[in-house]
Amino acid sequence: MGGAFYARYGEGSVMRLKRVRDVTFIAAVIALALTCGATAAVSPQTGLRAEPAAIYLSHVHSDDPYSIAQCQAALQISCYVPSQVEQAYGLTSLYAKGITGKGARIVLIVAYGSPTISSDLAQFDAAAGLPAPWLDVVRPDGPMPAYHAGNTEMMGWAGETTLDVEWAHAIAPGAGIVLVEAPDDSAGALMNVVRYAIGHRLGDVISQSWGFAEPTLSSQFMAAEHAVYGVSVRERETVIAAAGDQGASGYLKSGKGFYSYPVTNWPATDPDVTAVGGTNLNLGPAGNRLSPDTAWNDSYSSAVNSLISLASAPTPIATGGGLSTVFPRPSYQAASSVERVVHGRRGIPDISMAASCSGSVEVYQSYDGAATGWNEVCGTSESAPIFAGVVALAVQLAGHPLGLINPAIYKLAADHAAGIVPVTSGNNSVAFTQHGKTVVVHGYYARHGYSLVAGVGTINAAFFVPELARTA
Repeated sequence: MGGAFYARYGEGSVMRLKRVRDVTFIAAVIALALTCGATAAVSPQTGLRAEPAAIYLSHVHSDDPYSIAQCQAALQISCYVPSQVEQAYGLTSLYAKGITGKGARIVLIVAYGSPTISSDLAQFDAAAGLPAPWLDVVRPDGPMPAYHAGNTEMMGWAGETTLDVEWAHAIAPGAGIVLVEAPDDSAGALMNVVRYAIGHRLGDVISQSWGFAEPTLSSQFMAAEHAVYGVSVRERETVIAAAGDQGASGYLKSGKGFYSYPVTNWPATDPDVTAVGGTNLNLGPAGNRLSPDTAWNDSYSSAVNSLISLASAPTPIATGGGLSTVFPRPSYQAASSVERVVHGRRGIPDISMAASCSGSVEVYQSYDGAATGWNEVCGTSESAPIFAGVVALAVQLAGHPLGLINPAIYKLAADHAAGIVPVTSGNNSVAFTQHGKTVVVHGYYARHGYSLVAGVGTINAAFFVPELARTA
């Protein structure tokens, strides 16, 4: 890959490179059917639309990203820029040693993409003092449909793309970014490009900031797609997925309303995927923690509900997590301390990173339909690319791809490694009004050890990155 030397870290300078590749998909289907040991036939789930896990707050300012004080005064929430998140996770010491993700590639799977991603990223980088990345846009199914600002799905995915690219780059500024775009957000279209990305080994870390509540999909479909993720294990690619943003609930198949009982999100539940949940960061201006991280739950926050233009609180705005009804417990969750929680099922998340709307992050956007400028964003769409960036740092340090990292994560937790930071408070129970009735979906509580709301906890990257590089 190109673009490996960056001025911010004393390694020279680089030109921004952007390549767009429209790949002929017919040949790809044949090759991938052979590579993955499964066909790329149209799935019966093709028409179901994915839910991107990015939550955009209804506030845009055009000049500069807001400070924490400005966000608190104007919005009654906190908001953070890359330097603050960098400090919070102990990344500064790694950057000082030249560990920036150099030589690693992060693959981001989205639908539609954003027509302004290159220029928006340049604005984001300029404000954050970040180097220009190596950015490659890959379209396995050919050209994207023409972008229309009146299409709310396209606009939502433009926002998702913006968050994924800007914050993956913020965490691993030396890593290359491969943006893989699907022509729509159906399960079939998204999995076709996932299959392509894995089968053609487009990168070392693959991040998916979207999902489907398990009951909306057939178990046969999820089992069949498990073969695709199995290829990533053999090819030593790390695959990450957001745990979801509706707490212990999730969107109904119709997209209108929520499940009244606990559900989990796929593909986060696939055992060959690392599921990333959400936490709330409470930071000072220098990025110092003012209190320990808690499991993210903004369901009862009137400020957050107002900013995302929902009905009055409560509404389901919290980290996903719980037990899969499809996948049994994988071997890396076999320790008695974890088994007591998962009871023979695949439990998610595995690990958690910043996602709270009460402590959101800043992005820059200029695509049609959205006001041009800086916006506050949150959700596990934030935590997934942030963690993908952390893994890219470990790939560079290890000098080789890491593949499935879940066994390493649970081993580090069992060994009480310094890089694993417990998250011991918070829950993902949610409540909402549906059909004129108040519905409460009881979720899970953070605790010492593994939990179904925070996984093994969060990280201190200064320790976690070298630990992961040694262990995975």
